[in-house]
Amino acid sequence: MNLKNKKWTENEFLTVRRKVLASWPTGTSPLLSLDKATEYLKSLPVEKNFAAVLENAKNKKITLIQPRAGVATVPAHIALLQYLEAAGADLLPTTIDSYTRLNRYQEAEVGLKESENVGRSMLNGFPAINHGVEGCRQVVEAVGVPVEARHGTPDARLLAEITLAAGFTSFEGGGISYNIPYAKNISIEDTIRYWQYCDRLVGYYEDRGVRLNREPFGPLTGTLVPPSIGNAVAIIEALLAAEQGVKSITVGLGQSGAVIQDVAALRALADQTEEYLHRFGYTDVSVTTVFHQWMGGFPADEAEAMALIAVASTVASIAKATKMITKSPLESVGIPTMEANAAGIKASKFVVGLFADQKLTESDKYYEEYLQTKREVDCLLKHVLILGKGDIAVGAVDAFRQGIIDVPFAPSRFNANRMLPARDNEGCIRILEFGNIGFDDDIKDFHRKKIKERARLEGREPSFQLTIDDIQAVSYGRLIGRPD
Repeated sequence: MNLKNKKWTENEFLTVRRKVLASWPTGTSPLLSLDKATEYLKSLPVEKNFAAVLENAKNKKITLIQPRAGVATVPAHIALLQYLEAAGADLLPTTIDSYTRLNRYQEAEVGLKESENVGRSMLNGFPAINHGVEGCRQVVEAVGVPVEARHGTPDARLLAEITLAAGFTSFEGGGISYNIPYAKNISIEDTIRYWQYCDRLVGYYEDRGVRLNREPFGPLTGTLVPPSIGNAVAIIEALLAAEQGVKSITVGLGQSGAVIQDVAALRALADQTEEYLHRFGYTDVSVTTVFHQWMGGFPADEAEAMALIAVASTVASIAKATKMITKSPLESVGIPTMEANAAGIKASKFVVGLFADQKLTESDKYYEEYLQTKREVDCLLKHVLILGKGDIAVGAVDAFRQGIIDVPFAPSRFNANRMLPARDNEGCIRILEFGNIGFDDDIKDFHRKKIKERARLEGREPSFQLTIDDIQAVSYGRLIGRPD
């Protein structure tokens, strides 16, 4: 099939599905019958349905708490999730291991066997495909809140089949957001097609009365990503998902550290996602938001790390994010213990509770950031639609090919990597070098002015050294990388 943003026919979907399920033995499980999977998903109580729980939180304007977590064996993973649920997690993850993310299921199987033999996880996540629907359902049935598959997989088709049939009622990722930050040699055209399959699977269930949630990965590379870049990608992926029949979409971004910019960008994302969905005729899609706690380098000191977690929680609550993805005070040393993970949950939940009834006074600075983010997103998406002659999928491929959309510090060779960000004098993320990014001259002038102002006050020239200093700053307790 030539790539285009058009809903797959049922015959197209089922033809590809036979090949996907045949790619690994657990794909032959009778529980992967779409009729049986639909029946099982309909049997789940509403409190285990991700989309329903998110919609309820959105209506109440509260922020739900969700950690990251995953270990190799089913019993250990269940114990971990039960511990985090008891610590206050409103939503639970199943973080998938790196072998599975790369579709290297045989190596995941070896790691799983080693984990069973030594009594501790030898994988950095849960090998859901190796456990199959049967193993994954044990996880769903052992907890009392919704479970989501979180991973980083460019080709997640079999993973989507198994986890959704097992009762995981949300699935994270997208054809851009789980390619550009994660892979080097996989084309965007290929991954958009893979994710059209995942979204068509969700749409198939939706057509049969099962509401499932989809969540593009907002932070992208997680390092000085200008909000408009992340927001534009999220909106593209929302439009691609909606075309395939998805009705519950969660868009989000990672914490930049500049409080006003973060609040404005998240609210702008929610508003613009709905605007673009409506513009293209998807008027029955529920849009919710997610805020990711700091994705860059964490302080090594646990107290300082917890302070960073608290700041993120404050922003998420003020911005009225529907949910927040948490970190732990041991983030700098690797995969956290369950106790450290629980500590991050408790701290986040406490802060969110304190700010639940407080509102941000919408200042001139807030409106400047809100409108600037929307203006930049509109400019980028205008170029995408022109390149695609109205087709968002075709336009997205060409936009990355030409560097019209450019994600900083991405490993993908299909990303231009010519754009460089840096902070302005107030800590907001701006663009230092534009490459071929699709901004009008007035937008570029805005960024240049902000960067020059900071450089002048610091007594130095605007250069790549600003970027380097800003990347390192938070680890030293500062947001802006000022010279010594």
